[in-house]
Amino acid sequence: MDLSTGYLGLKLRSPLVASSSPFCKDVGNVLRLEDSGASAVVLHSLFEEQIQVESGELDRFLTETADSYGEAVSYFPEMTSYNLGPEPYLNHLRKVKESVDIPVIGSLNGVSTGGWIRYAQMMEQAGADAIELNIYYLPTELEMPSGKVEEMYFDLVSHVKASVRIPVSVKLGPFFTAFAHLATRLDAAGADGLVLFNRFYQPDFDLEALEVVPNLVLSDSQELRLRLHWAALLYNRIRPDIAITGGVHTAEDAVKGVMAGARCTMMTSALLRHGIPYLAKVEEDLIDWMEEHEYESIGQMRGSMSSQSVAEPAAFERANYMKVLSSYSLKPVAR
Repeated sequence: MDLSTGYLGLKLRSPLVASSSPFCKDVGNVLRLEDSGASAVVLHSLFEEQIQVESGELDRFLTETADSYGEAVSYFPEMTSYNLGPEPYLNHLRKVKESVDIPVIGSLNGVSTGGWIRYAQMMEQAGADAIELNIYYLPTELEMPSGKVEEMYFDLVSHVKASVRIPVSVKLGPFFTAFAHLATRLDAAGADGLVLFNRFYQPDFDLEALEVVPNLVLSDSQELRLRLHWAALLYNRIRPDIAITGGVHTAEDAVKGVMAGARCTMMTSALLRHGIPYLAKVEEDLIDWMEEHEYESIGQMRGSMSSQSVAEPAAFERANYMKVLSSYSLKPVAR
C-alpha cells in the first residue's frame, strides 16, 4: 500500500500532516507526532504582534486600523503562553529539526510585510523545510475596498517568496468575493501551496459580566465540506499544491480531501480532542479503507472527485444549490 504523497516539493510518507497546534511547542510532542504517523508538522505560529518590526510598519498598521483599541494589547499572546517569541521560536525550530526526520514547516501569523520577510529568512536559516503564511486579517475599516485587501495578500506573498529559497504556502480564509480569481493571483505571486481554510475564531458574549470573551470551539467533520468544494474546483487549474485543514477527523475525511484534489490533509482539532496516538488509528483506518476499496496508492485516488473528474461538474456550482433545497423532505411532526 503506497500512502506517499508530495507537498510543496517535499516527500511525505502519507497525506496525514499535523498542523499548527499547542502540541508543537514541545519537542517531545513533535517526536510523538512523528512516531504516531505524522508525515510532516506545521509548527505553532510566530505572531506578527510579537515581532519587533524595526521599520515601524506594524505600529503604523495598528494605529490606523479601526479595531486598534488601547485594550487590544490584552488579547495579544504572552511570550510564555501559546507563542514562544521570535528568538526562542527560532531556537525551538532548530531543536525540532535536529530531533525528527519528517519535514518541519514554520508558520508566520500576521498581516504586514515588515517583519515577515526578515523572520521568513531566519526560519529558513534555522532549518525550516517550508514556510506557511497564516494570514489572519479582518478588514473592519469602512473605507477599505476588497481589492485593496487582496493586494495586501499578493504583495505579502510576493515579497516573502522573493526573500527565501524554500517553498511558501498561504493559509487562507474562505471569505473572498471571487476566491477562484484570488487563487490564480496568489499563484502568479509565487505561492507554492494554498491551505484551505483558516478558521476564524469568533468571540462570544458573557451575558452576566457583559463582556466580549474569546471562545475556542474545536472543529468537526461537518466543516470539511467547504474545503472539499474549493479543492475540487481548483484541482489541476492552478499550479500551487492544495492542502486541506479544518474538519479532518477520520480516515474517510482524509480520503475525501485527497479525492477532491488535496496533496495532504492537516489535523489539529481531532488530535486535541483524542490525543496524539489517535493519528496512528487514522492511518490504520486509511489503509483498511484503501484495501477494502481496492486502491493501491494515494496517487490513484487524488482528484478523482474533483470538478474535472466527476460526471456532473455542476454539482459544485449554482445548480447544486437548487438541487440541495429541493432534496429536503419535511418529516411528520408528532402531535
